[in-house]
Amino acid sequence: MAIVLFTDFGSGDIYVGQVKAVLQRLAPGIALIDLLHDAPAFNVRASAHLLAAMVERFPEDSVFLAVVDPGVGGARDAVVVRADGRSYVGPDNGLLSVVAARAHASDCRRILWRPTQISASFHGRDLFAQVAATLSAQGCLPEGWLAQGGRLGLEFGGDDLAEIIYLDHYGNAHTGLRARGVARTASLVIGARRLPYARVFSEAAEGEAFWYENSQGLVEIAVNCGSAAALLGLRVGDGVAWA
Repeated sequence: MAIVLFTDFGSGDIYVGQVKAVLQRLAPGIALIDLLHDAPAFNVRASAHLLAAMVERFPEDSVFLAVVDPGVGGARDAVVVRADGRSYVGPDNGLLSVVAARAHASDCRRILWRPTQISASFHGRDLFAQVAATLSAQGCLPEGWLAQGGRLGLEFGGDDLAEIIYLDHYGNAHTGLRARGVARTASLVIGARRLPYARVFSEAAEGEAFWYENSQGLVEIAVNCGSAAALLGLRVGDGVAWA
């Protein structure tokens, strides 16, 4: 059993520690795994595809606390999604919808419960962390905390996203395209550039840009011993295509 954190709060900012304080208080002894705290800020669609690419290696009893929530305090709902044995707690803004769409079996419940004190702008700490901790510690939520039945209010679907969804600190660009089944003879088009395939970095010349299947199974743009983001001027949201 573990609580897995996926947020855009920033790994060097003040917010993750406050969330962990709630989790430690309500679910002592439960392992906390920092999957990512630098998800694309405010970019729910890109983050939804990034999250979906990384969940399958976690045990089926894992509880994901997933928060990329630019609409916090607004009209969007709060939900618990159960997908292929894993639970996901977060906003109903599309963030959990790719995971749900790709699951063999999924269920969505709206969160009815609210704490007595809740910040309008920090539901990650005051609402979602408390729900995730209670679910992890008790194995279920108390009666009345969740609505019966339901579906997500915003769904992106399970199809691939032909965009850059994440830039890591090396300058590698993860796309929302899954690499399985793509011919290795295909070129990836980004802007005016056509990039060839390489199996690993060492198969490309130093300083050469290429695409490959990364460890998450996604198509990634990289440069051998360099930064693809700097060389090609890449940003999250840039479109890609096959040629």
